[in-house]
Amino acid sequence: MTEQDGLYIALISVHGLIRGSELELGRDADTGGQVRYVLDLARALATHPQVERVDLLTRQILAVSLGLEYSEHLEEIGDNAWIVRLPCGPHRYLRKESLWPYLPEFVDHALRHFREIGRAPDVIHGHYADAGGAAARLSALLNSTLVFTGHSLGRVKQARLLEKGVDPEQLENRYKITRRINAEENVLQAADLIVASTEQEVDEQYAMYRADVRARAAVIPPGISLAQFRPPRAGDARPAIADKIDRFLRYPRRPMILALQRPDERKNLTTLIHAYGGSEELQRLANLVLMIGTRDDIGRLPGGQRRVLQEMLGLIDRYDLYGSVAYPKSHAPEDVPDVYRLAARRSGVLVNPALTEPFGLTLIEAAASGLPVVATRDGGPKAIVDLCKNGVLIDPLDPDSIAGGLLDVLGDRQQWRGMSRAGVRGARRHFSWQGHVERYLKRLRRVRRRRHGRRRDDWLRDRMVLADRMIVCDIDNTLIGNEAALRRFLEVLEQRREETIFAVATGRVLKSARKVLRKWGVPAPDVMITAVGSEIHYGQVRLVEDVGWARHIAHRWERDRLRRLLEQLPDLELQPDRDQRQFKLSYFVDRDKAPIVRHVRRLLKQNRLSAQVIYSHDAYLDLLPHRASKGEAVRYLALRWGLHLESVLGAGDSGNDAEMFRIGAKGVVVGNHARELEALRGTPNIYFAQADHADGIVEGMRYFGFLDDTAQASVLTREEPS
Repeated sequence: MTEQDGLYIALISVHGLIRGSELELGRDADTGGQVRYVLDLARALATHPQVERVDLLTRQILAVSLGLEYSEHLEEIGDNAWIVRLPCGPHRYLRKESLWPYLPEFVDHALRHFREIGRAPDVIHGHYADAGGAAARLSALLNSTLVFTGHSLGRVKQARLLEKGVDPEQLENRYKITRRINAEENVLQAADLIVASTEQEVDEQYAMYRADVRARAAVIPPGISLAQFRPPRAGDARPAIADKIDRFLRYPRRPMILALQRPDERKNLTTLIHAYGGSEELQRLANLVLMIGTRDDIGRLPGGQRRVLQEMLGLIDRYDLYGSVAYPKSHAPEDVPDVYRLAARRSGVLVNPALTEPFGLTLIEAAASGLPVVATRDGGPKAIVDLCKNGVLIDPLDPDSIAGGLLDVLGDRQQWRGMSRAGVRGARRHFSWQGHVERYLKRLRRVRRRRHGRRRDDWLRDRMVLADRMIVCDIDNTLIGNEAALRRFLEVLEQRREETIFAVATGRVLKSARKVLRKWGVPAPDVMITAVGSEIHYGQVRLVEDVGWARHIAHRWERDRLRRLLEQLPDLELQPDRDQRQFKLSYFVDRDKAPIVRHVRRLLKQNRLSAQVIYSHDAYLDLLPHRASKGEAVRYLALRWGLHLESVLGAGDSGNDAEMFRIGAKGVVVGNHARELEALRGTPNIYFAQADHADGIVEGMRYFGFLDDTAQASVLTREEPS
């Protein structure tokens, strides 16, 4: 499949309960409007003729109590549209604030999924901060166009909750707000396109971040399914949800003040109850109906929801609102259109008092149903009311402002009718999925033309996903050293370039490695393993570090303590600063004093320090994290990109290549190798070439069949190291 066949778009929404039908909206704080939006967006994009495939990547949840649907790897949700569920942390359901440590695993499984279907995405679109972080990582690895939608932003939430009086330490502990904001800062710096719902979101909310997003932002109002949401008709039957609501109410025919939100602190429902409870006029005029998700036992709800619900019930009791407030324990997704129509039939209003609301899907649904709105003057509601002329805006922190807005709409019957009709017209004119997708793809085409016009390494994306073999070469005295041999190797490599990942693994630091490769006329590799295996980078012009590898090898690495310990050994000479790296400590050692290596290992053991000690070329001593080496870096690459080790060939000439020959891959020791590799002679899967330098690599490729046409790799199912 090529891009000429149509775009492949990967949407990422990690948290919440996502399935193709019977959405459990409101079941918890993480299963709300974002879930419906990404599902509808996936289906709508997949119907466009310019789109070949849409995958919605989310987290796999293996909890029988929640339903087997959330454990299925693949779920078809329309022609060319799929939900793809990927392992990410424990099997149980986790709230979004607990997902951060497991996102690297999500990225790795996403890469394997792309290999399984045989194509890397042209576009990766992350939704919310957690998915934005994963999308940014995948986009960097695959050079895909990166799109981001924040839905709600950490800095805005932080400001609003602090303004409301929430303790900063509590805010950090409960919401992991610093980590969230840092993820948002990073994805906003990297994104090619930022999709927002309103101009206010761009001008005020994203302006709170360091990145200047104005030139990369596209304001595209969300779409809704207009067939599902419509005004009430004379022949409509009484909906079943009406019985669940009316059993709470003394006078059920009064107008409804409908709140359709999760019991989340940001939704600000307690202030709404203060506003209603503090206004006798509102209580005489209307009932308050709180549709706040699904619950069996308040005591078994997650902590945040439990606290909000308990406070809400306490306020209902304090104001003695029994008979005037309804709060059913559950409602199904198919009940939602009926609830809007019931509220409209009773001349009611939808109220959204959220502290922040960048989206406002319920406001559009209410507008299409002929139900006026009273909403926070933040983000989405402002734009929706401006376009639809169907309600008033209020200060969500001020109960008097909320009560005044509700009285304004409910107290004037003629105004209510005008807002109802205007909302229906406005929703149909301004908010449809067809229009949303057209604007989305139009902006995306512009971004991709600009992006791929200035970057030359787009070819990397599909090769890293589709290649069935990888060749990893040491640089000095292996790849280079004989110019004619190098030319012959490059000619052979070019014949198998489409199916072969070309990597180098060297003791040199990155800058030095790139410089010497350019000097010898070696085309930029797909992957560069540098600093004796302690760093991995991808790409040609725009190099991308594999931060997952850095995170993996950092375990038990105490560089400063190691350096202080080795200062007591006079036979070691520290190499210049340019050869030192975060995960590499390098020394010179005399050949005649090589036994010092055994002394170093003994000293580390005595002091309970963990490190790889690598001696090479009878002159160099490198200390690396115990998880790092050229060999472990090659193993990591094979696992990450879904290659069997039998489909990996490593070539080298010295002791710092030895680990590359011990991991189960095929190994080629070139003819001009150092004496320290002689101990490996006779080892299975290691071939000692007769030819020197790059001619030895070609000799080994022929010996192991790496020049055959048949594919040598398949998708790997083993787990990656933690």
